[in-house]
Amino acid sequence: MATALDGKSILVVDDDPDMVTALTMVLDGTGATIQTAGDGNLAIEKAAQFDPDLVILDAMLPKRSGFLVLEKLKGTTRKKGSRPLVIMITGNEGKRHQTWAESLGVDGYFNKPFRMERLVERMEQLLANGTTLRESQPA
Repeated sequence: MATALDGKSILVVDDDPDMVTALTMVLDGTGATIQTAGDGNLAIEKAAQFDPDLVILDAMLPKRSGFLVLEKLKGTTRKKGSRPLVIMITGNEGKRHQTWAESLGVDGYFNKPFRMERLVERMEQLLANGTTLRESQPA
């Protein structure tokens, strides 16, 4: 069965090996090409080499925060909905971080812990429609 992820390229960025494993296992079999990075600097390098359609980005990363990675990926000229699409995942519960991510052009925002099926659903929506949904997804 084809999904919106089939043929897409996805970069998973998280410094928690368990989270990376969980995300890659969930995405296995979707037809997407998956790359991973464990820190912010490697995320920038891989994004430049891999040119992903979508990035799943942890907010708290070593070497360069997820917010600085988001700023680099979206740049000053790119807007929400521009490629690569970026979904930020974070353990920070406050609205301040979400507001900051939205100001940088994030396309989706999830607080950890979250249900993987909700994340995959959001990824499919973004990639299928080429549009973004304003609201954040509760766990």
